[in-house]
Amino acid sequence: MGEGAPDVLTARTIASIHDCPAEIWDACAGTADPFLRHSFLACLEDSGSATPATGWQPAHILVEDENSTLRACAPAYLKSHSWGEYVFDQGWAQALQRVGGRYYPKLLIAVPFTPATGPRLLTAPGCDGEGARRILANAIRLVAKEAGASSAHVNFLPRPQWQALGEAGYLQRRGIQFQWTNEGYGDFDAFLAALRQRKRKAIRRERRIATEGGIEILRLTGAALDEEAWDAFYAFYRDTGQRKWGMPYLSRAFFTLLGRRMGEAVLLIMARRGGRWIAGALNVIGADALYGRYWGAAEDIPMLHFECCYYQAIEHAIEAGLARVEAGAQGGHKLQRGYLPVATYSAHWLRHEGLAAAVARFLEEEDRLVAEQLEAIDDAYSPFRRT
Repeated sequence: MGEGAPDVLTARTIASIHDCPAEIWDACAGTADPFLRHSFLACLEDSGSATPATGWQPAHILVEDENSTLRACAPAYLKSHSWGEYVFDQGWAQALQRVGGRYYPKLLIAVPFTPATGPRLLTAPGCDGEGARRILANAIRLVAKEAGASSAHVNFLPRPQWQALGEAGYLQRRGIQFQWTNEGYGDFDAFLAALRQRKRKAIRRERRIATEGGIEILRLTGAALDEEAWDAFYAFYRDTGQRKWGMPYLSRAFFTLLGRRMGEAVLLIMARRGGRWIAGALNVIGADALYGRYWGAAEDIPMLHFECCYYQAIEHAIEAGLARVEAGAQGGHKLQRGYLPVATYSAHWLRHEGLAAAVARFLEEEDRLVAEQLEAIDDAYSPFRRT
């Protein structure tokens, strides 16, 4: 994509991330976002967590030049349901089905089970990134059409890519997450000093209660991620998943593979008492962010959830010099603990013109409400002291 005659580029899909060499995929994906790494996507496939049998058929998109050199790519899946996405479109599926249409399969450009913002239109170093992303935007629609999909959805992408897809004709949607931002705090007490006095006292009280009765908090990473810890955490994860979603998304094998292949990027915060694991929270470490993913506990212990999921994550981010903590989906309760609302972005293409028009009207109204909510929360409910 340099000077001279334009390159001839073609797009194709692969049925497994293993059909693209890791070093080639990672050259496009970069190193900042751990969820886009070849090894993470391979853990999902190899563990049976994201496979055709679970409704996640890999269809990763590759854009190559005439020499079969990868210029751009995107993590993609043909879906037979809408579970594990965190951008909800079940209402759209029901609307299409009511008029005799078929919503599934659909094409999803995202990382399975991962509501973390990151690039979705990945480009190789040294190429015309803008041009490659335009080609990917068209390739996504083409792949969806050729697969007989009703639609294509690009979830949790950064704002510039979201805007580019809007210019390419995709419908645009915003959502809200709660994230903690590191304002250069020297330690946890410095963070507390930035809060209103009432919030500061409440957090100190919560942390004290969480570790009463001899509860010990440990942070495990790398070689410390042994099978005993994973066994305990998986039991916590299954219990939470069965209560919240009806079934856990990830298999036990996923966690073993994750620890073996990406242990340096895993932070498992575990609580124990009397030598017995009683709760845990899984985090993944990025270049500038800590991503909170899953929590579970064997006992209902007051404030332990907040300690393991939020306060320990903040402490680690401060100590490691990370810019933010992304604590996943949901979370009005995160606000009073220093996690502020930020916008998230997704882009959508719908084949059915009538449904596309109806969804466009819905998104326009939804976006107005999201904007009002973002402004109202920040103005009225921020836990931070006014400056």
